[in-house]
Amino acid sequence: MFVFLTMLMYLFVLVGCSDENGTKSDSSNNEKKTELVYASAKDINDMNPHLYGGSMPAQGMVYESLVENTEDGIKPLLAESWEISKDGKVYTFHLREDVKFHDGEPFNAEAVKKNIDAVQNNAEKHSWIKLSTKIVSCNVLDEYTVELVLSEAYYPTLVELSMTRPYVFLSPKNFTNGGTKDGVNGYNGTGPYILAKHKTDEYATFEANEDYWGGSPKIKKITSKVLPAGETTFLALQKGEVNFVFTDDRGADSLDVEAMNQLVDSGDYQLVRSEPMNTKMIVANSSKSDNPVSETAIREAIWHSIDRETISKDILNGTETVANTLFSPNVNYADVELKKRGYDLERAKELLEEAGWKLEDGAAVRTKDGNKLALQLYYDSNSSSQKTQVEFIQSSLKEIGIQLEIIGEESTSIANRRTTGDYDLLFNQTWGLAYDPQSTISAFTSEASYFHTTSGIAKADELYKKIDEVMVSPDEETRKSLYADILTIVHDEAVFIPISNGSVTVVAPKNLKGISFKQTQFELPFELMNFE
Repeated sequence: MFVFLTMLMYLFVLVGCSDENGTKSDSSNNEKKTELVYASAKDINDMNPHLYGGSMPAQGMVYESLVENTEDGIKPLLAESWEISKDGKVYTFHLREDVKFHDGEPFNAEAVKKNIDAVQNNAEKHSWIKLSTKIVSCNVLDEYTVELVLSEAYYPTLVELSMTRPYVFLSPKNFTNGGTKDGVNGYNGTGPYILAKHKTDEYATFEANEDYWGGSPKIKKITSKVLPAGETTFLALQKGEVNFVFTDDRGADSLDVEAMNQLVDSGDYQLVRSEPMNTKMIVANSSKSDNPVSETAIREAIWHSIDRETISKDILNGTETVANTLFSPNVNYADVELKKRGYDLERAKELLEEAGWKLEDGAAVRTKDGNKLALQLYYDSNSSSQKTQVEFIQSSLKEIGIQLEIIGEESTSIANRRTTGDYDLLFNQTWGLAYDPQSTISAFTSEASYFHTTSGIAKADELYKKIDEVMVSPDEETRKSLYADILTIVHDEAVFIPISNGSVTVVAPKNLKGISFKQTQFELPFELMNFE
């Protein structure tokens, strides 16, 4: 029986030599492998990098940003260097001069301006990225120098420019009606791979960019093949048809963890796991004033009722670690001392009693003023591990007198509920290492994200003021202090109830070298991989 990983999990499948459909060919096993096929439960979809419908692992191969977010901080990518004005409002980028788009068009300051202007011309779509609200203009200074002018200093500017989308670059020849918000007519970026062929819901083929400024990749062909997740992929591994699996932590479930362990135990495979990338959590709607979830005591009681150790060990098979706070301590600014809330059913019951929720003799559900303590929790119906977790949590809450109805829906529906506030509780996750803490925390104030989660708490106005301050503060010590205050407020209010920290897991042949991780769970640097 399969125990599945959670949230948008992509599987990457490596074979000796493949045709364009990702099927194995008869090439000699002695030949050095240069082709890779990865299986995804979903199609790559629209590869327009200025929108959000496409596969991020696929987009990461094709498009690049001005700068790169690394474990050691922001590093040059398409921009070789940059300066920031003393007031923090003007960023001047000096571009690489040896870069062309896949269609041969030059990458220069004019192309940068056209792309950034195209993103800004669809500002409402990108409002979750605070940088999009700060950009005043993008100006060409000379052929390879571009200037970005902001309305005010904004410390995460370089971090947000480094993200997989939308501030990446597409050949202006692919623009439609002078922009990208109405669609594009091609997908020519500057990255190490070129999208060669795409057959919707079947496969997409990417070929090495032999003129890539960073040098031609050693893996010459990559195919994204749409396959059912879970047992189908495992059987393909058993048959030797595939031999490389990469799982990230979003969306539909992926490969059975026990199966991955069997492969490693065989001695033919290696397992590589990243540091924690994100936090899986239950999000509580504090703004729902006519519902028990608006009470801090209820949210704290739920927090104390979750046995995270059992979830991590038995449900997630140790692939994720216990999370006790909104962000793991390895996230920048998140190593903050916060009060402990462990698994403690007796403490949960005390909190409910103190809040006036009584369990009458013979009753299974607590009541107060004639109202039942009944809540609804929505989760992603495509994720069997989420389903298992919420069933486990449902059972725990029953022990303390809370009636929890669990409802599975598509991820798009879950996102819509988060936006509209039509929920009591949602199974959700932080945005990920490259986006945290700044993007997740910015989303506290956004009606498209976590505004309904935070707006009902007593210190909401203070919280939002501190969020505004931290994003523009030029002083590192001030930012640390403000982030500590922000994290303390939401922790004390228990509106984000953490469950586990997820990582990227790779199972690959022992002779595959160059496996590494980016600062996001969405992609791997395939261009660095090669066989020994």
